[in-house]
Formats: sequence, C-alpha cells, structure tokens
Amino acid sequence: MKGNLYLIPTTLGNNEPLKVMPISVKSVVESLTYFIVENEKSARRFIKKITPNKSQPSLDIKLIDKYVDPIEVNTYLDVCMDGISIGLLSEAGVPAVADPGSDVVALAHKKGIKVIPLVGPSSILMAMMASGMNGQSFAFNGYLPIDKADRKREIKRLERLSKEHKQSQIFIETPYRNLKMLDDLTTTLLPTTNLCIAADITMPKEYIKTFTISEWIHKKPELHKIPAIFIIHAQG
Repeated sequence: MKGNLYLIPTTLGNNEPLKVMPISVKSVVESLTYFIVENEKSARRFIKKITPNKSQPSLDIKLIDKYVDPIEVNTYLDVCMDGISIGLLSEAGVPAVADPGSDVVALAHKKGIKVIPLVGPSSILMAMMASGMNGQSFAFNGYLPIDKADRKREIKRLERLSKEHKQSQIFIETPYRNLKMLDDLTTTLLPTTNLCIAADITMPKEYIKTFTISEWIHKKPELHKIPAIFIIHAQG
C-alpha cells in the first residue's frame, strides 16, 4: 500500500494549536516523520508545540520554496510509494491555498497517492465567513500589483467585477504595506462599496469590521505589520 499525503494546517499566529484546530491534527503529526515545508524553522517550532515529545532529530524535512529545484520536488513523494505517509505543512494557515504546495498535491494525484486535507484555520475563509458579504459567490485574487497606478487600476477592475457579478473580491497584502493598501482603497473605490478588513484572525487582538468606503475614511485602523485580509463588495 502507498502512504498518504496529509495537508497539515498550522496556526495563524503564536497561539496554542489545539485552541484553533482539532486533536486529529496532533495525532497525524505524531504519526509522521517525513514533512514537506516552506520554512524549516517555523515548521519545527509548530511540530514541537503541538507534539512536545516528538524527537526533532528524527524528522526528515524537505523544503518547498522559490529556490527549490522542481526536479528535486518530483522526488519528495518517493517514500509514499514505499508505504510511508508524509505531511505537507503550511507556514501559516492551510497548505496549497495562497501558500506553496499545490505542485506537490498535483504530483500526489498523478502518482495515485491519497491526499487527505486536515481541518484548521484558513484566514481567507474565516474572513469571508465574518464579513457579511456574499458567501455564495466570491473570488480570491492573491496579491495586487505593487506599482501604485497598476494597483489602483486592479482595485477598480475588481470593483467592476463585484458589481457586475454580485461577487465578493478577496485579496491580501504584505503586512508592512497594509496602510498604503487601505489608502488606495479609500481613494479609489466608490463611497458606497463595502470593504471588510480582517486582521490578526484567531489572535487575542483579532479585528474584523465591514463598513462602506465613506465610513472607513473616518475609521482607519492601525494595520502596520499585521496580517490582514481585504474583501470588497460593490453595491448594485
């Protein structure tokens, strides 16, 4: 029998894993020795936190980041062919969603390896849940352009899409550029367009609010260097 590929979520911040995910995640991590991760240091920290008694020297950890050779990645699941299961570990939240790892998952399907997603916090879905916007039709757009003019054009495009299709538009930004993003949103979007800002999700200072752009102009929160999700929904 082939081993499985487990998609293992991690916390969204420095909180206790079992406060935001089921005990089944702990059980799976305890059973595994092989892991594919984006950042070895943070992965080991999470593994240590959720399974304190697990031997760190025994772990076999492979990296999947922008520097890894794709040819090497193709060998990562070889142990599964020998009946050994492996875990794909996100640096924050769930693997392969706005996070590296989808290529590994695709490879598992090609090799006939069972893919098992585990329950855990997803900032994208949790923000959508709490936004009050259209949960029947929404799109995740990743990062918007860095160039200010290009970013403003993309913001207007997403607003048009939202209005035409009644679809909520979700995107993220590098935490240190959050304030620039908020300034661009409040100066580019229509006053009646709704904007949800969801920051520090699952953390003690969690902040999730939805207002129109005209209201946000007077309610700008402190978002510098805080992980945040932005969702817009234009009124028809």
